[in-house]
Amino acid sequence: MKEILDACCGSRMFWYDRENPHVIFQDIRELETTLCDGRVLKVAPDVLGDFRKMHFADETFNIVVFDPPHLIRAGAKSWLAQKYGVLSENWKDDIKAGFSECFRVLKPFGSLFFKWNQQQIPFKEVIKLAPEPPLFGDKRGDTRWTVFCKGTM
Repeated sequence: MKEILDACCGSRMFWYDRENPHVIFQDIRELETTLCDGRVLKVAPDVLGDFRKMHFADETFNIVVFDPPHLIRAGAKSWLAQKYGVLSENWKDDIKAGFSECFRVLKPFGSLFFKWNQQQIPFKEVIKLAPEPPLFGDKRGDTRWTVFCKGTM
């Protein structure tokens, strides 16, 4: 089994190696389209799955990356919705379930890397939904990276 899970990989934008052999890339959708600027957007996960209810055993991964959709307002066919996905109106329940699942599949003392853009939903509202407090991360800017370690509470 691979040791790293990207729980909602999208188009794998921030990965230096988008085919990293140590990572399982999961997403709830598959998509291939051409954006308005001519770039091709491809969402092609290794595993089709929902971050709110994953089909992995407890304590499977050393590292989990959790970069869920961060938009609640975007046109259904807009490039933003295609590129990043859109949260439901129950976004708090969805993100809380996502955090819970990410911690469930994480091995003890494993690391969870959480990425959030707060253009539409403030980071301070989202971070409260995690089951454990974060260890460290950046504290400025609209896009935030935060690191958790399971079991350090």
